Amino acid sequence: MGTPFSGDHNERIGLIRVADNTKATEAGERYARALFDLADDTGEIAAVEADLKSLKNMLADSADLRHLLASPAITAADKGKGLAAIADKAKFAATTKKFLGLVAAHGRARDLPSIMGSFDVLSAKRRGAVSAVVTTAIPMSAAQSKGVASALRTALGKDPEIETRVDPAILGGIKVRVGSRLFDASLKSKLDSLKFALKRA
Repeated sequence: MGTPFSGDHNERIGLIRVADNTKATEAGERYARALFDLADDTGEIAAVEADLKSLKNMLADSADLRHLLASPAITAADKGKGLAAIADKAKFAATTKKFLGLVAAHGRARDLPSIMGSFDVLSAKRRGAVSAVVTTAIPMSAAQSKGVASALRTALGKDPEIETRVDPAILGGIKVRVGSRLFDASLKSKLDSLKFALKRA
């Protein structure tokens, strides 16, 4: 029998994580599409997008909020109450408030980051733009951000709306996600051009 650190064990753990991430992404896309269609019907796309952007900033700034959404020890009802309180205080649109309550009631509060990312993609597509999440090992300078935006514009053929994140644990210095597509080895030449943009500035 292999040790806890054996190749087989680590491979299984890796497959589980990939499966979990895939499920979260798929759920995020489904919920985001439902929210986008509802916001479109009610003429609230801009308002809902602004609400989600505020919530995204809150998540980035608050470890307590991240814990509220992710912890399996906190009930769906309590997550719903927490999100409702945040929505009321931030004066979110009625559609956003109802949606957050629905997400919590269905046990999907942990998927909110994925949902918000997918909603950004849909909104950007409606505007004829492309939404991209660029994660780097260290914060980018203004010049580096400009270089990455230029490289993405060339690679995608459209102006990108870029959200930047910092994760010291990532390998290679940069990771780019456009919608559900991750720029990886299959798009090596394009990713290399982004790395070059980082080194150049």
